[in-house]
Amino acid sequence: MTRLIFPGFFLLFLNLSAQTSYEFGQLTPEEQAFTTYDRDTTARAVYLFEQGENYFEIENDRIWLYKEYRARIKILSEEGYDYASVTIPYYRGEKSSEKITEVHAMTHNGTTRVGVAQNEIFDNDQDAHWSELRFTFPEVRVGSVLEYTYKLRSPFFYNFKGWSFQSAIPKLYTEFNARIPGNYQYNRDLIGSLELFINSAHIERACLEHGAFRKAPDCEVLRYAMRDVPAFREEPFMLAPSNFRSRLEFELSKSQSFSGGVSRYTQSWEDVDTKFRKDADLGRQLTKKNFFEKQVPETLLTGGTDLERAHRIYNFVRDHYTWNGDTRIYSDSRVKDAFASRSGNISEINMTLINLLNAADLQAQLVLSATRAAGLPKLTRPVMTDFNYVIARVELDGKRYFLDASDKFIPFGMLPQRALNYYGRVMDRREESTWEDFNMNERSMVNVRTQLVFGDNPSHATGVLYAVRKGYEGVNALRELAELGEAGYMEAIENSARGDLKLSGHTIDPDKTDERTVTERLDFSIENAVNDELIYLDPFIIRFFSENPFKSADRQYPVDLAYARDYIYNLSIALPEGYQIESLPDDATLSLPNGVGKVTFRIEQNGKFLLLNFAMRLGQSHYPVDLYPALRELFETSVQVQNQSMVVLKKAS
Repeated sequence: MTRLIFPGFFLLFLNLSAQTSYEFGQLTPEEQAFTTYDRDTTARAVYLFEQGENYFEIENDRIWLYKEYRARIKILSEEGYDYASVTIPYYRGEKSSEKITEVHAMTHNGTTRVGVAQNEIFDNDQDAHWSELRFTFPEVRVGSVLEYTYKLRSPFFYNFKGWSFQSAIPKLYTEFNARIPGNYQYNRDLIGSLELFINSAHIERACLEHGAFRKAPDCEVLRYAMRDVPAFREEPFMLAPSNFRSRLEFELSKSQSFSGGVSRYTQSWEDVDTKFRKDADLGRQLTKKNFFEKQVPETLLTGGTDLERAHRIYNFVRDHYTWNGDTRIYSDSRVKDAFASRSGNISEINMTLINLLNAADLQAQLVLSATRAAGLPKLTRPVMTDFNYVIARVELDGKRYFLDASDKFIPFGMLPQRALNYYGRVMDRREESTWEDFNMNERSMVNVRTQLVFGDNPSHATGVLYAVRKGYEGVNALRELAELGEAGYMEAIENSARGDLKLSGHTIDPDKTDERTVTERLDFSIENAVNDELIYLDPFIIRFFSENPFKSADRQYPVDLAYARDYIYNLSIALPEGYQIESLPDDATLSLPNGVGKVTFRIEQNGKFLLLNFAMRLGQSHYPVDLYPALRELFETSVQVQNQSMVVLKKAS
């Protein structure tokens, strides 16, 4: 997913057909003739050309970073009109600011060209540090080419971030150029699976001359380009788009001033470990166990086995706090204040948990991680902005547990779904930090058993449904019950069912229900099943899902379900007196390779009963791209079975 581009000063591949010159307002013959994009007939617009130039210059004894941007976009449908509105963000610091100049924008309609006037370009402040330059292209229609350029001047060298090769619309050609003096060093990563069309680098000697330099630095001159870049489209059940969208990332590693002073920005993990132990917002917040010993009952920290104490402490912290929704990890985390207010960010809650576990002589560590939505942290080097989450790790009787006490419905040993992001960095106040996989193997299941009986009037049937939900499915059911209440919960089930289903009762079995499992009974009735002498019965009283989430015939990215799961549905129908089977749905079976998924459906008569068995097993949480067609077919088969199965009973003559 992440490949490092090393600054090798050589040309890997260069095609002279790539556009090397640019003149604003002058479309190439190929751009003028372009009408459709056969590679993606659904595209609402397409970049005909995109280019960025990044370089450093000295002005008034100060080094400035410049970014020049050029783009031409072809509008292919009315849905592409959104690209007529352009916003260009820039950053404002306390004492200096970025500045955007030389903005030029023009709409091409055949040989007619209409420009954007300078008084139609507006500044808009977004917050204390970010502003936007905005303008809208005039006379936009299907077939228009929108062209614009601008120059950004920045004093902030850390804002040299890189380049997005891939966007929501396709790009015929996109090129990134940089000229970086040797006194600035950047780490770089190529993210995504797309290959570079041009990947070149060379040295330009003495590129940045100034009297303050004892020796003028050399420059590294970079040129990276891609062509025929497909649109990036988010797909169902995928990890964060940032894991896959093709782009080039730069991170300032080291800089050298005129005087020769060196500032280092990228750290080793040894540096991070040292800073962690001294940091007031993280490391030092883990040294408050004496404070917490005085705030909680002594019985919380003593007595019972290690596992029993860990459970008690976890439940106490989970019940004590209300998470404020903030995932910050390096800003103003104060466990004492948070404990007093009973509200905290993710760091404060889980650092309270770690302090209390340590106070109970249970060795717990802090784990830096990221939410699923934030993307996977880089493994190659410390990039602290990759982390936005904190959880706890504790080892008990040779088994490691990862804990997050921020969700009141998540039991000990489980993580909220937002935190199921594969791995994290275990931080220790005495030992060096290490990567560790979470290896969460909590299987989830919904098991439904239904009995249906017809009364003297065959148009009316009554039944009982027993459901057992385990793992994340059990947690979700408990959450829905708490949020909706019993009446709202029953109404939601009724609304999701097809036909005239009416619920008359709902009970939870307390002896078979805990934090991971919900065992419930639903009593129901079905009306209006008879049509003349036939009974039409939809055998799926409830559905696990009514449509296939995987619409596309192909897919570019792995499927990630967060957790493995099983769906089981059994139905027993007592055949009404005087009726016989007219037709039954066909049986179905489909398996994925290596047993990682399977769906089975079977219905048969057994004496006076009709028995239906349906099962869908998703044996793993992550499915690679090459399994997508088979996984899509598995879901399609399951949906068809649930939506198109009809039992028809006929009155005996």
